[in-house]
Amino acid sequence: MPAAPSRRSARGPLSYRPEPGSIPTQPGVYRFRDARGRVIYVGKAKNLRARLSSYFQDIGNLHQRTATMVTTAASVEWTVVNTEVEALQLEYSWIKEYDPRFNVKYRDDKSYPWLAVTVGEEFPRVMVGRGAKRKGTRYFGPYSHAWAIRETVDVLLRVFPMRSCSNGVFKRSAQIGRPCLLGYIDKCSAPCVGNVSAEEHREIVDDFCDFMGGQTRPFMRRIEKEMYAASDAMDFEKAARLRDDLGAMQRALEKQAVVLGDGADADVIALAEDPLEVAVQIFYVRGGRIRGQRGWVADRVDEGDTPELVSDFLLQLYAGTDPDHGQESVPREILVPALPADVGVFEELLSELRGSKVAIRVPQRGDKKTLQETVARNASQALALHKTKRASDLTTRNRALEEIQEALELEEVPLRIECYDVSNLQGTEVVASMVVFEDGLARKGEYRRFVIRGVEGQNDVASMHEVITRRFRRLLDEQARSQLKPGDDTTGPMLVDPETGRPRKFAYAPGLVVVDGGPPQVAAAQKALDELGIDDIPVCGLAKRLEEVWLPGQEDPVILARSSEGLYLLQRIRDEAHRFAINHHRSRRSKSMVESALDDVPGLGEVRRKTLMKHFGSLKKLREATVEEIATVPGIGTRTATSIKDAVAASSPAGRTGGGRMTVNTATGEIIEEDG
Repeated sequence: MPAAPSRRSARGPLSYRPEPGSIPTQPGVYRFRDARGRVIYVGKAKNLRARLSSYFQDIGNLHQRTATMVTTAASVEWTVVNTEVEALQLEYSWIKEYDPRFNVKYRDDKSYPWLAVTVGEEFPRVMVGRGAKRKGTRYFGPYSHAWAIRETVDVLLRVFPMRSCSNGVFKRSAQIGRPCLLGYIDKCSAPCVGNVSAEEHREIVDDFCDFMGGQTRPFMRRIEKEMYAASDAMDFEKAARLRDDLGAMQRALEKQAVVLGDGADADVIALAEDPLEVAVQIFYVRGGRIRGQRGWVADRVDEGDTPELVSDFLLQLYAGTDPDHGQESVPREILVPALPADVGVFEELLSELRGSKVAIRVPQRGDKKTLQETVARNASQALALHKTKRASDLTTRNRALEEIQEALELEEVPLRIECYDVSNLQGTEVVASMVVFEDGLARKGEYRRFVIRGVEGQNDVASMHEVITRRFRRLLDEQARSQLKPGDDTTGPMLVDPETGRPRKFAYAPGLVVVDGGPPQVAAAQKALDELGIDDIPVCGLAKRLEEVWLPGQEDPVILARSSEGLYLLQRIRDEAHRFAINHHRSRRSKSMVESALDDVPGLGEVRRKTLMKHFGSLKKLREATVEEIATVPGIGTRTATSIKDAVAASSPAGRTGGGRMTVNTATGEIIEEDG
């Protein structure tokens, strides 16, 4: 892949502008990188030469955000592809891998709930879940509120009595030969005790999925027909039950108003924009009824108007669709406020994902136009609410970061702050935490946990030195692995692990390191950085007693006013690191207590101990179980169960903590090595 050489200087974009004529005219995808080699922007083009040349004009003619991007960048590179569809797919892959700061990223402020049916299991279950989709599961939604889905499912279970219990409840009912409460009140067909076969339960599941998928009329007609037939046969009890089932389905449907009379499947998208931000709302319509709703808000990072914003949104919403879920996730029709410039390319890509024709249209009249206006009103309200909430918050966070920069005399505003804390119980189970705040907000996906290995007993200073050393040694390793050399294949990921495809854990350097403690902890952290040859990352410590900020080598602390937003932010970061460390420590201590409680039980080896803990899940549940319940675990008889009961009864939550031994994972039987 041809790439522009990285000639970095203070001359801005001219320092890395490609040679005239060196950029190909074919379609492709390009990446801008900053001085540290991080990808800061990814884009695609039908003609790479024409598109890239537009970035290297007079800075005064560029949009403010585009000008900021090209002056932040230090190099540009590109990859030529055969078709525009390939360019679209590669652009999505790179945006997902590198998370470039100057690309529009549509992020919602919460995880929307899905209605999920685990069709891949022998006895599928219905449940409400969040997060990424998994193979072998069919999804409906997403929905705005989990309680609304649960109400609908609760109503429909009387009509479609499929399994809704957890695996633990299902296995327990099968072992004792009695169904759970739902089985007794006819909201589950109780396959756990053999009331129905796997095939019969599968039919119930298929009917439920068809109903939730929009095929409601056949069920309504069938139940109505059966109800009248039962009435004619004088079977009034059955007729009354079917009448109630029919009423249950009607109540469920009342929650989902008919919006498209033709029963169409469509995703209806609308935007609300201002010069700084854009809000997007989408209604998922299946079978003419609204089945779900979702919203996003994003910062605008270039001068693109509505078609470009729609293009960015469609790329992030659909390009990563799992082909196994293509039929469910990609509808036949997508209604948008404006057609993207490459609408044909999107239709080709989405048709390939769905397995059938997909059309992207702008509604002009009728029900679809009316529905999109409703979605647009929702987007406008969401944007107004977001700006109301963010105005004071953004101003406060900016002021806090500026106060920290001024108080600590930093060269730059610390946009990324990492904080470290050490936790132990009388020198045992020593662990540490690393939390990350970016732009004053917690970045929980970047949190890391450490198990202290090289320190004996209770020594917070030595433990802090070990943690900082391990974390920043990894930083140096990742930077060395990410460094491009002449002749390297620059198409490969830099900050992404080539084996796992995931972002490397320690690839980014912080603008400030905060440690929980005073001068000793700060000195230990600074010593660790000095030993690694790192001299461009500032360190400070926040002592709990007087909330003083300590800097390396200074006799007196930095005192921030009690009303200072900067101090408040440092306190929040410190408290979050402490909370994360305590949770990690408690988790390890709990597992160690389980091991200690069961160590001396005669006849209980590693395999049966693992089986036992997998069955009950925790020491608390094991302690509450009876001897008879313990004896139901495969491989454990009454005598062993009695010994187990005596052992766990003698232990207490404040009992032994493992005596300094390595903790064993009770689910796998392996030694736990938790290290970020």
